Amino acid sequence: MRLGVLDVGSNTVHLLVVDAHRGAHPTPMHDDRWLLRLAEHVDDDGQLSRAGEKALLKAVQQACDQAEKQGCEELMALVTSAIREAHNGLEVLDRIRGRTGVELRVLTGEDEARLTFLAVRRWFGWSAGRLLVFDIGGGSLEIAAGMDEDPDVALSLPLGAGRMTRRFLPEARTGGRPDLAALGKLRSHADELLSPAAKKLGKVGPPDLVAATSKTFRTLARLTGAAPYSAGIWAPRELRLESLEQLVGFVSRIESGALGELQGVSPDRAHQVPAGAVVAAATMRALDVRCVRICPWALREGVILRRLDSLGGA
Repeated sequence: MRLGVLDVGSNTVHLLVVDAHRGAHPTPMHDDRWLLRLAEHVDDDGQLSRAGEKALLKAVQQACDQAEKQGCEELMALVTSAIREAHNGLEVLDRIRGRTGVELRVLTGEDEARLTFLAVRRWFGWSAGRLLVFDIGGGSLEIAAGMDEDPDVALSLPLGAGRMTRRFLPEARTGGRPDLAALGKLRSHADELLSPAAKKLGKVGPPDLVAATSKTFRTLARLTGAAPYSAGIWAPRELRLESLEQLVGFVSRIESGALGELQGVSPDRAHQVPAGAVVAAATMRALDVRCVRICPWALREGVILRRLDSLGGA
């Protein structure tokens, strides 16, 4: 069965096409990305701009064309924090549905955390024991923990790398160096939001394995010595808190334009690396985690796996 997942995030619209059936490993066949940075098209009144809507419509139309070209039997489309938080988000989605026929499903932050947790559980298997999973997106940080395929606790906090960059480090968006005082304020802000989350997660019990997923964590792991993308998804990768804290010190003293020239850093996301690093370190400290395993599967794979489970037959 060929399935497509269209993921409309705060930074990127991503189409993933896989071949899979129930009980099988989803095999990636094609992927496309459109960098829209939708969150930057939401004004101070919480309205997604006409320009943002136009860009999203174009990306959805292109994704539909590509999904048809790839022979997808089904296209599952979802949106996360950028559209979810825009006051006119549902109106925009209605207009896009009318133009394209695509029903874009709005996921809650908890939905994101649960689906990502499912993907990570399937990747590492039952031998991983009690799992704790982190995922830093453009708009939010998702955390989930538990023993089963559905987590006991699933949380979403407004600590995405893009959101924190816009709020605390605007100079990084224009290629500049992060303001050290602003980085300190970001760290305090993250600590404040993570404190009650840590108390909730503490009731689940200590994890046997801590995993992290998302572009942000993969980039941070690469910058601290993890295997490059070219090594493939099966290469083991990890991120240690000690190395991450050293990295925070490094990225806080370098212009984002220069950071984008480093191996493993996407130039279009380099300005978000300092904020992402601060949030990742704060999360690991708050939950007393010294090392995370990097998981290549995340939300899109979780959506695919949930859909395959619903088929009920082989």
